[in-house]
Amino acid sequence: MPLALLRRMRTKRPDRGSGLRMPLPVGAGAFSCEVLDPVGQALGGVEVTVTETRGAARTVARATTDPHGLFLATLEPGQYTVLLTGSGLQPKRLTIDIAHGQCEPARRVQMDPSQQLELPPPGTWLFDPPHTAIRFIARHVGMANVHGRFTRFRGGIHIAERMEDSRVEVVIDASSINTGNNTRDAHLRSADFLDVDNFPEIHFASNRFIWRSGPKWTLQGPLTMHGVSRSVSLDTTYLGAVNGGYEQELRCAALATAELHREDYTLNWRNMLARGIAVVGPTVKLELDIQAMYRNHDTPTPPE
Repeated sequence: MPLALLRRMRTKRPDRGSGLRMPLPVGAGAFSCEVLDPVGQALGGVEVTVTETRGAARTVARATTDPHGLFLATLEPGQYTVLLTGSGLQPKRLTIDIAHGQCEPARRVQMDPSQQLELPPPGTWLFDPPHTAIRFIARHVGMANVHGRFTRFRGGIHIAERMEDSRVEVVIDASSINTGNNTRDAHLRSADFLDVDNFPEIHFASNRFIWRSGPKWTLQGPLTMHGVSRSVSLDTTYLGAVNGGYEQELRCAALATAELHREDYTLNWRNMLARGIAVVGPTVKLELDIQAMYRNHDTPTPPE
């Protein structure tokens, strides 16, 4: 059966289910649920699959919860299995019975986090430059991308006893920008763009670690570039920790991404093609692919 529109008549969470009102097709019933994250907040984007339990186990409905964590489907009378899945969450399975004309209050379903990777132990972790990359992608002439990277940087992670109190700091040598084209790189270093003579460094220092789900975190803090500071959010995936490397030292890894708007940092140079297409797009995707080494008196110094 097709999904029906969901009309939320009341907004108080305790009464949400009893406030659902919808017409039912002749001979049909309905199932609805409100999906919550592990801390009890509405969770959008969870995939909900409804399957018949009899016969060939045919899938009769599939959709994702809306931004309020709600899902609803009209169904023929019978018994069904409902499977809820989401990134960083343990799958949850329900068995439901649908009767003719039945439209019960939305069932509240709280998801549990999937087994998390063991977090790195508290202490100082230094970036390992040969195994760390700071890359960016910018749109070029409206149809292709320019890929580049910064080749000189330093930084590290301070892991606190409580992960949410941890900090990350990165200092990038702006003049080390490299896109594989000397003429273009010289232009990017000039006053039209990074103006590296006056602003030699790009700096990020986090002030918040926010857990999202599973290995997903958001790192927030000011990014300073071209003499301007703006708060940014890095969508970060923690990739785990392992003993290995130069002398089997302890190291951890993560991948972080963010989208920056050039004009936020007064990088306002623009040139247009004859047909009105900008040579350089307004946004830049930033990606930090990090390996960091646990720092103690036995940690070897990473090679240049």
